[in-house]
Amino acid sequence: MNCSKTGETMTKKGNIVAIVQARMGSQRLPNKSLLDLHGYPVIEWVFHRAQKARLLDCLVFAIPDSKRDDSLNDYLVGIGANVFRGNEFDLTSRFYHAAKEWKASYVVRICADCPFISGSEIDNLIEFFMTRKLDYAYNHIPENNCYPDGIGAEIMSSVVLEKLYTEVQDRYNREHVTSYVRANSNVFDIGTFDPKDERLQYPRIRTDLDTPQDYKKLLRMNVNIEMEAHEILQAARALT
Repeated sequence: MNCSKTGETMTKKGNIVAIVQARMGSQRLPNKSLLDLHGYPVIEWVFHRAQKARLLDCLVFAIPDSKRDDSLNDYLVGIGANVFRGNEFDLTSRFYHAAKEWKASYVVRICADCPFISGSEIDNLIEFFMTRKLDYAYNHIPENNCYPDGIGAEIMSSVVLEKLYTEVQDRYNREHVTSYVRANSNVFDIGTFDPKDERLQYPRIRTDLDTPQDYKKLLRMNVNIEMEAHEILQAARALT
């Protein structure tokens, strides 16, 4: 996905930039971004699958500027990804400055612990958000919807992200970026929705990668990097 820091690929509605947060310093599963998952590092699964979203103008990986993340930076650059490096612990700052550098009008937030992210579900999220003129929308977790955990994303306007960057100062919300939005539905216009494809309506299924136990489960799944979301979920269901 070719994109420019000057917004040259901007859509008529504005520049839609997906920002993937990734790092090597996860406490529960260190170095998980570069762990092998069925032939590819986890981070390459995210890169390959997120690029399939048709409505994104740009895909950027926002990683810490610490030395231990140099190997992640080198790998991402090697596969042709756009990389922004910023504060390791202040994710709101990292997102904000990445969004500014790539001239984002709207920011799609993706977590690198979701190797089975679906390009089509990113597109469905963007369409839902744009047609309803919301502040924030999501389909990455099963809250008030029938989505499984780990195939979707979040989206907000750059105006909302700037508000979070300038006004929200406590450490927890700076680290979790959008937690403040979801906790303040009286301030922000928030929306979510059910999957269009009924084959995706399994809210009890988790496909994200957070612990060694999660990694073992994902390794047991009969999947490949090209699978559609419903095929991934079929493989996940086969383990239950």
